[in-house]
Amino acid sequence: MTYFSKDPKTYDEQLQILRNRGLEVRDHDFAIHCLLHLNYYRLSAYRLPFLSPKNPSQPDEPERFRAGTAFEDIWKLYDFDQTLRRLILDASKRVEVSVRSRWAYVLAHSYHAFAYEEAVLFINPDRHREMLQDLDKELQRSKEDFVTHFRQNHGLPRPPIWAACEVCSFGLTSRFVNNLLHRADRQEIARPYGIDESVLRSFLHHLTVVRNHSAHHGRVWNRRFGNKQFKLPNHPAALKVNFSSDAVSELRIYNTLTMLLHLLSVIDPACPLPAFLYQTLNQADVVFHGHMGFPEDWRGRPLWAAAGSE
Repeated sequence: MTYFSKDPKTYDEQLQILRNRGLEVRDHDFAIHCLLHLNYYRLSAYRLPFLSPKNPSQPDEPERFRAGTAFEDIWKLYDFDQTLRRLILDASKRVEVSVRSRWAYVLAHSYHAFAYEEAVLFINPDRHREMLQDLDKELQRSKEDFVTHFRQNHGLPRPPIWAACEVCSFGLTSRFVNNLLHRADRQEIARPYGIDESVLRSFLHHLTVVRNHSAHHGRVWNRRFGNKQFKLPNHPAALKVNFSSDAVSELRIYNTLTMLLHLLSVIDPACPLPAFLYQTLNQADVVFHGHMGFPEDWRGRPLWAAAGSE
């Protein structure tokens, strides 16, 4: 058994630790309620913008909150991140449905109804075999009537691509698109979105990571996505100007949200999500923006300005 000297803390003890570090607790019952329903370590991750700079000469000194910081400030940031995750999930679903529909349409019309089974149309045969195995698992789990219909009425272990795509997960759709052999097929899938296929493919891979973080309650507000960043579009110029290419922004969520705005403008121009997203960000404390890689002039960039005018 591993030796560990620290004992678990009660909710009151957890709150007292925060108080000892200078955090104001204006509503004790509310703070206890939050700790009861949220892991202390989950909530403590949102304390970072509110900490005083450490003295380099005293690296072991306990961290301190800036004067005037209250528990409610930390909760406000957590709530903001929670809202942001919900908006990302909603937007991602719309992108997922659109791209998998586009993938199915292009392959069906370029080849035939079961083109997704053809290993010769994909770059890596081993990955293709794994994707079909994953699709079979999805089909076995599915309760959709059309899956039973094609199996019982047509004797098909797998349905045609326009039906099979409906049980593909976002990750599986991304892998099917990324593994397509012919650039012409990939480019035709990307054509309605007004971006190069390489940009779409890299963004789909990136978005599956961001979506999974959001779906599993992972923090997205100040997360560094590292090597999961995506290729930014170089053209058209009217699209390129919306993105930020500085080192901080490329690792943060700003460019992700900007690409989602662009894709939503194509997929569903009447979608209310861009306006909700703009309002959520515009009403947030400005200190939150820097941790997300937002440039100072983000409100004036075309996609964001359009979202703010809705």
